[in-house]
Amino acid sequence: MTYILNIETATKNCSVTLAKEGITILCKEIAEEGYSHAERLHVFIEEIIKEAGISFQDLSAIAVSQGPGSYTGLRIGVSAAKGLCFALDIPLIAVDTLQVLASQAKVSNCLIIPMLDARRMEVYSAVFTPNHENKRAVQAEIITENSFDDLQETIYFVGDCAEKCKTVLTKENFIFLDEIKYPSAKEMSFLSFEKYKKSDTVDVAYFEPYYLKDFMMTVSKK
Repeated sequence: MTYILNIETATKNCSVTLAKEGITILCKEIAEEGYSHAERLHVFIEEIIKEAGISFQDLSAIAVSQGPGSYTGLRIGVSAAKGLCFALDIPLIAVDTLQVLASQAKVSNCLIIPMLDARRMEVYSAVFTPNHENKRAVQAEIITENSFDDLQETIYFVGDCAEKCKTVLTKENFIFLDEIKYPSAKEMSFLSFEKYKKSDTVDVAYFEPYYLKDFMMTVSKK
């Protein structure tokens, strides 16, 4: 029996699931403005293992959302995942954050563009088919009224950028799914299991989150 613990901390949503054979059986998650990942993540993990009635030794692998996303959130999630893999001597699976986000959209005959906020009018984005297969690589881009002009299909946008992007992305084939804001570990269950079956894992010692942009520290004006 394959149990995989999935960890998603790339955004404001601190999310953990336990999956059996690729199916989510337990989920704990909370999205808060203050980024409570450091306080919540390990509590969620321990609660899920206890409620499932299994031990950590029953886990076959740990999966973590690799980014892009919040620098701090990614560090917390990856550090926890690597620590568990080291302690349990099990493989680490890295899952693309934007694919996790796009997987929440259940649509057809269209394209799905997940976008995560990268400050001002910049976003992290990618393009996926209705089957959630990648069609354009992840990139950081500044959104303008000409963005995605080369795509004629109906496009569904998901992510936490709807409020700012709606003001410039106004074409008739653009549809915003406002209810899908953050990636969730629930969508990681299938993706991580597929990777596990193919032994598509990463080196626990050397794996680093996919930040896409360099971390910028700002000095308080107070």
